[in-house]
Formats: sequence, C-alpha cells, structure tokens
Amino acid sequence: MKYIEKLHEIVGKNRVSTSSPELYCYSCDASQIKGMPDYVVRPDSTEQVSKIVQFANKHKIPVTSRGAGTGLAGGAVPISGGIVLDLSSMNRILDVDIENLQVAVEPGVVHAKLNEKLKYHGFFFPPDPGSSAMCTIGGLIANNGSGMRSVKYGTSSRYALDLEVVMADGTVINTGSKTLKTVAGYNLTGLMVGSEGTLGIITKAVLKVAPLPKARTVILASFENPELAGEGVVKTLSSGIVPSACEILDKTAIEALNAFDPNLNLPDVGAILMFEVDGTGGAVEEGAKLIESSCSSLATNVKSASTKQESEELWRARRLVGAAISRLDPNRTRVYVGEDVGVPIKEIPKMLKKVREISEEFNIPIMTYGHIGDGNLHTGMAIDVLDDSQWDSLNKAGDKIHRTAIELGGTVSAEHGIGGARSKYMELELGPALDVMLNIKNALDPNNILNPGKLGV
Repeated sequence: MKYIEKLHEIVGKNRVSTSSPELYCYSCDASQIKGMPDYVVRPDSTEQVSKIVQFANKHKIPVTSRGAGTGLAGGAVPISGGIVLDLSSMNRILDVDIENLQVAVEPGVVHAKLNEKLKYHGFFFPPDPGSSAMCTIGGLIANNGSGMRSVKYGTSSRYALDLEVVMADGTVINTGSKTLKTVAGYNLTGLMVGSEGTLGIITKAVLKVAPLPKARTVILASFENPELAGEGVVKTLSSGIVPSACEILDKTAIEALNAFDPNLNLPDVGAILMFEVDGTGGAVEEGAKLIESSCSSLATNVKSASTKQESEELWRARRLVGAAISRLDPNRTRVYVGEDVGVPIKEIPKMLKKVREISEEFNIPIMTYGHIGDGNLHTGMAIDVLDDSQWDSLNKAGDKIHRTAIELGGTVSAEHGIGGARSKYMELELGPALDVMLNIKNALDPNNILNPGKLGV
C-alpha cells in the first residue's frame, strides 16, 4: 500500500482500486492461470500510462496491461502481482481516415464497435475473432489475433501500420508510419504485435482497413469423419481457391450445437466444413462452384446457403460452439486447455486423427472446431471439475495435443497467445530462437516489470 499515494496523484483516487473483491476480478481470465494484483489502475491517457510505468520501473513493480480480459492463456493475469493497468477507459476512435484507408484508435476500443463505425463508410477491420463483441483492439494486437476470416485476410499484424507504445522506462515511441508501407529501420511494429505486453504497452494504433465485400455466401460440406474433412481442405486450398473463411465442426461439436439450439438442424455427420466466399457477385458464385467441385469426391453432401439469413444462422452457430459443449453433459464444464494448436495445411488430417485417438485414450470428449483453413484447430474438452482424476486426464491430454502439434511442424498457439498457460512449450517449439527473444526482452525491459512470466521470457 506504500505506493498508493503516487498512483492517486497520477490518475486520481477513483481510478485506483485496492479492495479485495475488485482485485479478485482481475486475478484471472478464461484460462486456469491465476494471480492477484496489488493495485488496479485505470488510466485514461498515454501520459498517465507513461507516468505509471516510469514509477513502476523505478520501484521494480510488475505491470500487467489488460483490456477486456477475454484471453484464454493467462496473458493478462498478474502472476507476479503488482499493478494491473486496465486500459478499457482508453476507448476512443480517434480518426476514421477512409481516404488513406486507415483508422486510429485507442487500445480499449471494442472490436465490434470499431466495425460498426467503419460499416457506415463501407469498410471494415478484417480480423474476426469469436469474441468480437467483447475483446479490445489492444488485446487483439498484443496477441496478433485473427479469427474466422484469417484464411483470406490474415492476422492483425497485416493491418497494424503504426503503434504508439509506452516502453518499460516510460518512454513513448511510435513504431511505424501512416503510410501503407515503410522500410525505415527495424520492423518495430511487427515486434510489438504478438508480444503480449512483455516489451511495451500499446496506447494507440493506426490500422489499415479494407472495403466491405459486395457479396458473401456460405458453402456447407458434410463428411463421414474429420480426417476426410481435412483432406477436403487440403484439396480445396491446393487447387488455388482462397475462401474468406474455412471452418470445421466435428461430430461432437455438431451434437453440442444441435442440443444448444435444435432449430439449427445441422446434419448428423462425422464433420462439416463451412466455407465462406466473398467479393463481387460473379466471383462469389464462381468460388462456390469451385469449392463444391473440390469437395464433391470426398463429401457426402455439399450445398450453398440459399439466403443471406441462412448464412448468418450458420455463422451464429459457429460463434456459439465454444460454450455449447457443456450441453452434452450438465456434469461437465468446458476447460480451456490445449485448445489453440496450429499445424501445416497438409498435416491437418493427421492432427485430426491424433485428436480422436487422444480423446479415446484419456476418455475425455474432445470437440474439434476452428479455423481449419489456416491449420488452426480448437480442441474443446469438458470434464467434471470436482473430480481430480479428470483434471489429471485433461492435463495429460492437453500436453499430448501440444506436443503432437509441435512434432507435426506446428505451434502450440495459432491465435490465442502463449501467456502463462503455454510458456513451458516455448523452448521445445522455438529452440535457440527463444534465447534471441530473451535477449530482446532483457534489452527493452531490463528490470523485467512488463508482464513478467509470460511468453517463456
């Protein structure tokens, strides 16, 4: 409590919390990582963030930046205590500059609200996370998030032009330019994107935006098993088709969604693929036909959504799937462990088969879904959280899923971040590159105050 007066001086008394109930609210996210802060501070300007970080660095107080707390890997959890910087008050859209194809925002802007604003101008910010209605732009950039349309549009790193960042000593820098491309010096913007607040704190972002497509349609392909669906993805993408999205729902996911909302009436099959094609009307029709042709020899059925409403219903179902697994057994709760692996495209069928084997080995239902078009699979597991033996099985299953992904040339996290949940796999996945990361961390944050204990650094 000895630092409370200085924090009050910087942001005001009503923007600092030390009460146990409020601190507890900042001690977790959706992962199993926990850590209690000593202070929660809610700055509303870059100047305040800079002063807080400068003060924290002087006294070696850990600082963990946080947006909406929707993370799944403990990235915003203060495992070393100290200060949580709640940036949700910095939620202004500063400039919509359509003539330059960009927008400037503060980190606390909610993703969906940004796209609501851009829609008026006929544009959008393409990364499309499932948590769009809640997650903030700062968190999305800090984790290099993406989502369902990453096959065509890529991750957040493709759209970050310039970031205003508070460094560990309180210095404020700009990492890029308002131009659509620049090669002036090291790619500091790329370094900050995905760094999970371990190298600096993002207080402003200039982002490239894209025109909204004139038309979209969804193609639904049914398969006897997930492995055949995986082969369908490989065949479709290798034929040169680039859908805007390509998602998988396995049998368990389909059953969970139909239990959640019987009106969805998804087909009772081993797996389905949801392709989305966007662009002009003619291009969309041609793309849909090419996807149908690519999948026809492997699928039991392929059809396009007949109306815009049907397409929207299918996407609504996909967004619900993460929580729907609990509908299959009320005694089981979804636990976010081993749920964000990525593998090379041609290894997708092998990874899907391995997940099924792991599910049988540990007797845990695993619902496989996700952005299969870029090799990103979410493996949703549910257990009786009061049964210690099921926790043991779940952790062993998650470990095996992670190690399998690495063995196949993949990654333990394709979009949700490393945080504290997957730090132990960084050396296995990165090898000597982890030493380079450590050198960068030590150079930019010698006192290790910025989100310590995350990303394996």
